[in-house]
Amino acid sequence: MTGLRADLALISDWVTDGARLLDLGCGDGALLAELAATRQVTGYGVEIDPQSVVSCVARGVNVIQQDIDAGLQQFADQSFDLVLMTQALQAVHRPDAVLREMARVGREAIVTFPNFGHWRVRARLAFGGRMPLSDALPHAWYDTPNIHLCTVRDFEGLTAELGLRVCERVMVNSRHRTSALRQLFPNLLGEIAVYRLRRD
Repeated sequence: MTGLRADLALISDWVTDGARLLDLGCGDGALLAELAATRQVTGYGVEIDPQSVVSCVARGVNVIQQDIDAGLQQFADQSFDLVLMTQALQAVHRPDAVLREMARVGREAIVTFPNFGHWRVRARLAFGGRMPLSDALPHAWYDTPNIHLCTVRDFEGLTAELGLRVCERVMVNSRHRTSALRQLFPNLLGEIAVYRLRRD
């Protein structure tokens, strides 16, 4: 796919032609616009930032301006084939509630987040005694939008608690490249986690 961030291009492979899709924290709508053009998907984006909403509208993307933490009550159970949330899990107030809602309104979910268990994060905390800064975690602790950072193990513990099955998992670095070692030691070597989930 052309013109997409590398992580969005990666997850687009998991989207089937003609799917009905909900994109939470859709940003400027680039992914939905691309998928509508290349895969004939239909659906909505949900975004809180007014400038991003304007960008979505300019791209012709159906967008609802709303805080994800407010819930998805306007959508019926299983009304989407797929619900996406890329790089927003760590910024919501109740990740458990958001994941529950994603599983309610969609048959499958795709979630990506920065892995706080990555070895560079651990090393910075252990040896530098400071919150890490990296390509995956670019904000200083005092101005970060991230309020619930987690590790791969934390996330998989939560998905099991919520009755969500991991269908696929890809661990990538900050350039969104994967490797056999990252898949073998996901919590230690994966900077960004990409999951496809389904309710059991």
